[in-house]
Amino acid sequence: MHQFLLYSSFFIALLALFTAFYACVRVGQFILATKDLDWTAIANMTGDLASTKKTIQTLNNRLNGMHSPKVAEQELMLQLLQNQGQGVPNGKTKHIGG
Repeated sequence: MHQFLLYSSFFIALLALFTAFYACVRVGQFILATKDLDWTAIANMTGDLASTKKTIQTLNNRLNGMHSPKVAEQELMLQLLQNQGQGVPNGKTKHIGG
């Protein structure tokens, strides 16, 4: 039983060591990749990202039908035009005579 605990702890320690080495390599690659990055490039990327996000949102809204012609407003306008044509009072009483 003691040998099992010894070997398992040794294996876990080696696994932790290799994981730490892997993390160090990844951090080093990130530092090398961002070495020539300046604030102008970051600002350009931020602007590009914002415009791409806006384009994607517009496309999604179009696909979902939210950006289609405003049917409810058109129906209300048609109903208003029909009511005006029929002479329906809009809350005001029409006084005939004096």
